Amino acid sequence: MRHLLSFFTIIGTALAAAPGDGLLGRWDLTVTAAAGEYASWLEVTRTDGKYAARMVGRGGSVRPVEVKVSGDEIEFESHKGRLVGGKLEGTATDRQGNHVKWVGLRVVRPAASKKEPRWGKPVMLFNGKDLTGWTFRNPKGKECWMVEGGVLVNKPPCPDLLTEQKFRDFKLHVEYNLDPKSNSGIYLRGRYEVQIADQGPRELDSHGVGGLYGFLTPTKKAAKPAGEWQAFDITLVGFRVTVALNGTTIIDGEEIPGITGAALDSRENDPGPIMLQGDHGRVQFRNIVMTPTQ
Repeated sequence: MRHLLSFFTIIGTALAAAPGDGLLGRWDLTVTAAAGEYASWLEVTRTDGKYAARMVGRGGSVRPVEVKVSGDEIEFESHKGRLVGGKLEGTATDRQGNHVKWVGLRVVRPAASKKEPRWGKPVMLFNGKDLTGWTFRNPKGKECWMVEGGVLVNKPPCPDLLTEQKFRDFKLHVEYNLDPKSNSGIYLRGRYEVQIADQGPRELDSHGVGGLYGFLTPTKKAAKPAGEWQAFDITLVGFRVTVALNGTTIIDGEEIPGITGAALDSRENDPGPIMLQGDHGRVQFRNIVMTPTQ
């Protein structure tokens, strides 16, 4: 009887697995193009024997993509890749028709600590006088980020602004004032965008104000009209984020699945800067306070 049970266990395991299951899971992609590297992200799943995928490209939101899996090889959109030594390696064609190479590393996240973080001393990231402590994603940022009346403001379209210092786990307080119909974003570790947008009459969604862009949807409406000062209080510990807008918690300890569009890089286990988006509309910032863990 014991031998029969072992036999059926082996058969059941073989039936449950499939040749392409080594491709399942989340992958942080780094794409190498002629102009340099940029980040991307891929998640592959299998349900009832059928493979599905969603991805984040160089910009924009996470989106579903048709995927074809054959053994250790995968195809999605213009991408073709294969599993090589635990990595995904492949090629693709970008929007301009250029051929690029990409490498994917499997997302491996440390287990979340059950201990309450020990918080350090709050630090003002913006001194209200100049851009000390900040740098630009593109040198052209010097021409369009400025300080006026103690407030940080952009002249769009403007490259992203980021802190010189990098952070892992933290509490972040940011006050902003957005022009009507404009939008911006706060990138946590330079990878995960908390959206700033003119909410207006729109319903809650992951692309609206306070959403983790494309991934996490706020549970409540807490935004003020565009043109008024508003405040975010954001806590990021590991890969779980809590977002409060104007004193109301709208995302509560939810896990961030992956990087969002326009992320600085896809090295998710590394610390990263705070990055402010400047190319989609005029936005003002003040009272940017960082409280890191000890």
